[in-house]
Amino acid sequence: MAFAEAGLERPGFFARFAQEHLRVFFFSLGKLRQTPVAAALTALVIGIALALPAALYVLTRNVETVGYSWRESLQISLFLKDSVSAERGAALAHEIGARQDVAKTQYISRDQSLTDFKAQSGFGDALGILDENPLPAVIAVTPARSVGKAGVQELDAELGRLPEVDIAKLDQKWLERLYALLDIARRAVGMIAVLLGLAVMVVIGNTVRLDIEARRDEIEVMKLIGAPDSFIRRPFLYAGFWHGLFGGILAWLLVTIGVHALSGPAATLAASYGSDFRLSGLPAADGFSLIAAGIVLGWAAAYVTVGRRLALIEPR
Repeated sequence: MAFAEAGLERPGFFARFAQEHLRVFFFSLGKLRQTPVAAALTALVIGIALALPAALYVLTRNVETVGYSWRESLQISLFLKDSVSAERGAALAHEIGARQDVAKTQYISRDQSLTDFKAQSGFGDALGILDENPLPAVIAVTPARSVGKAGVQELDAELGRLPEVDIAKLDQKWLERLYALLDIARRAVGMIAVLLGLAVMVVIGNTVRLDIEARRDEIEVMKLIGAPDSFIRRPFLYAGFWHGLFGGILAWLLVTIGVHALSGPAATLAASYGSDFRLSGLPAADGFSLIAAGIVLGWAAAYVTVGRRLALIEPR
């Protein structure tokens, strides 16, 4: 009626819905500003809880990156038959090197194998009494970095079936151990993330519960005049949203600071091993996912807590 008398059109349902949520959105933020110390401590606890699994995730990603760089040392040794000439062996190495799943090849002739063995073993004088060279020619094959574990095994089996190849040997036990350790680490990070996620929900839920108890009389009055639970619940849901948002941002900041503090010593250690490895932090996509996780946990904790507490509050 008031809108018609003023010559204004009554806002539609969606406009009223958006206006109400926008009002509560900033109202709940204003409530947090009234207790800055408590809000900051809550955000700090949430941030630390979210930062722990995020830091372990970053550590796992960096170890995995180092492992992939070590894959360049992974080689398939193709021991050629004695009947294969040096020319054919060199040509075969060139043919294998042209494959898309092969990064590079190196042909080592029988004479070169004998020379290297004499130099490295110290048995040069003993080998001199042999009538002929007992060592075979070898093609060292380095798989492409894009080839996974199964692809490397398939490449090894396929090259081993070549008519010129006597034995194909792939030493990847260390790589399998690395993959197993990384798999354990990823599962451990997932379990820790779930447990700390529950801890975050408990912290936010307890904070919202205390806020509800502080506003108990106000809630009873709203229920007495017929306010629906959805209307009463809305400010507390947005309070959970803000707690999760600030906690997620703080967690991302803590992880970034930690990576920055460790990047120097990590680079120094890598340089001592002749590596140019650099410690990488949390990517932007994962950082926003961390913030989103904090928001979801905060909203869910507030929803569960408010639902249970409102059921216990009745007008007197």
